[in-house]
Amino acid sequence: MGSSNNISELAKQYGVTPSQVLSALQSLGVVHEGDEFLADSDELELIKDSLESQRGKKVLVVQDGATPRDIAQAIGVPPQDVVKNLMMKLKTMAQLTTSLKPDIIEKVAELYGCTLQWGVTEAPKPAAKPIVSRAKKVDEPAEVIRPPVVTIMGHVDHGKTSLLDYIRKANVADKEHGGITQHIGAYQAKLDQGLITFLDTPGHAAFTAMRARGAQVTDIAILVVAADDGIMPQTIEAIGHIKNAGVPMIVAVNKIDKGNANPDRVLMQLTEHEVVPEAYGGQIITCPVSAHTGEGVPHLLEMILLQAEVMELKANPKGEFKGIVIEAKLDKGRGPVATILVQEGTLKIGSNVVVGTASGKIKAMTDYLGERVNEAGPSMPVEILGLSEVPMAGEIVEVALDERAARNKASDRSDEIRKQLIAPKRKISLRDLRRQLDSDETKSLNLIVKADVQGSVEAVRGMLEKIQNEEVEVKIVYAGVGAITESDVLLASASDSIIVGFNVKPEGKSKCEAERAKVEIRAYTIIYELIEDIEAAVKGMLAPKFEEKYLGSVDIRATFKLTKAGFVAGCYVTDGMVKRGCLCRVDRAGERVYEGKIESLKHIKNDVREMSNGQECGIQFENWTGFKEGDKIEAYEMVQIMD
Repeated sequence: MGSSNNISELAKQYGVTPSQVLSALQSLGVVHEGDEFLADSDELELIKDSLESQRGKKVLVVQDGATPRDIAQAIGVPPQDVVKNLMMKLKTMAQLTTSLKPDIIEKVAELYGCTLQWGVTEAPKPAAKPIVSRAKKVDEPAEVIRPPVVTIMGHVDHGKTSLLDYIRKANVADKEHGGITQHIGAYQAKLDQGLITFLDTPGHAAFTAMRARGAQVTDIAILVVAADDGIMPQTIEAIGHIKNAGVPMIVAVNKIDKGNANPDRVLMQLTEHEVVPEAYGGQIITCPVSAHTGEGVPHLLEMILLQAEVMELKANPKGEFKGIVIEAKLDKGRGPVATILVQEGTLKIGSNVVVGTASGKIKAMTDYLGERVNEAGPSMPVEILGLSEVPMAGEIVEVALDERAARNKASDRSDEIRKQLIAPKRKISLRDLRRQLDSDETKSLNLIVKADVQGSVEAVRGMLEKIQNEEVEVKIVYAGVGAITESDVLLASASDSIIVGFNVKPEGKSKCEAERAKVEIRAYTIIYELIEDIEAAVKGMLAPKFEEKYLGSVDIRATFKLTKAGFVAGCYVTDGMVKRGCLCRVDRAGERVYEGKIESLKHIKNDVREMSNGQECGIQFENWTGFKEGDKIEAYEMVQIMD
């Protein structure tokens, strides 16, 4: 007959939960009643060994069919961490809401060093009848999950277009409208797990133009890097644009099907530009792909959807409408045509809209397949007709009550722009830095560096990054090879930067854009002149520092009252010197009686600039006549510290 034992006491003794004790009992077939159980000495020893092995371990209590989100909540880790481990370590594709098989759940518990305990599913309680307030509508609009908006960027010839084409053919449509590609600057890829909206706008200029106007369009940016080429100048430029936009980045290492492909070299190069892949302990997802064969592309799309799920992108299709212009053009047959990306609410045929200084009533609306649609919800790209003029990329689209209200709002904006042209707002310049510091506008100097060759870029960048101090940060927003382009100007406008060129000049269009955007461009042919100018600018940004400089000591030996001059202290300089206008302290019997300025300094009857050790003089103080014979004066001045 076994002896009686207490479950709670045993749990406390071994630092485990009562549930873990029960699991140990069940594994040995030991029966318990309430908090008590009977076990012989051998059984008790086995139970204690089991509890000892579980000491300090977490208990994962889940039900059959638990999801990664349930497991993450039970363990106390981020949900995306569980999904990542499932994919990377257990080779199991799952989303946050995927029901997992028991054997997979057991492996996850083991991965996190947890003791698995299956919970008991309780019968669901009948739901209480909802109480609907008469003042509140039953069909009140609510936020829904929306597709992520993705932009693909990278160096020329690294396969950006090929990757987009492969995704388009595989996931957009088996047959596009009329057999002709309806290129409207954006399209959606349909997957079993959901939709992805891709922005197919050309180059970095459009990406930054939107950012310059304060528009945050992209949710996720895909950086395409060729596995055979590695990091190139435009890759670095793209990294700068993505970081400046502040959106999550996924790196697609393309062309892995090529014989000379070296994906590992790409990962190593990425770290040199502060893009640390997950393989190196960072947060950046990297996906090896081949736009030619399609290898890895499905995995890339899954990573995009996973990132989107983690971001929990939502929008209200019934809320107030908000959209943005992706691109626009003037079509000879159709007039102004704009591609709109819906961000909030729903856009409908017949809506009266205002887009910058343009207005109009939507006459026709087509989707990314070129098919006519009557309405468009969040993250859906559509092409619209009916505007009064061609808007600019990045302009916000708003819905007005009627056509007249739309026209009036557009007209008011036109008037406002005219006023701004008369008194344009200045962008940052080297001369403005001192003024901006005084008004607390900036304590950082943002620079875009362009040079003739890569060696010059690195040399200039290295020297500029050494110009640092505690108060002012010199930040290189972007550095690259080649002439100063319109894209550089747009980036400078978006990031409040100054463009510095070494042995390069701005192109024609970039000059005009810089004048319009009030972006300062400085070109140099001598490197030390460039560095000296930037050093001077940084010093100009510093708040001036002063320190006290001792001048001399003076004794007051008599007091006089002159008819015109008033009260004068008759003094003798005992050490150093005293100057007219200098600061001073006056002590009497060890106590401070005055702190201020020497207003007047005389020798006999003449005004003098300074008096030295051993000389007699007459002193008058600023706004003070309470001096007495025997007072001690300490003269000093504040001098600026020059670094």
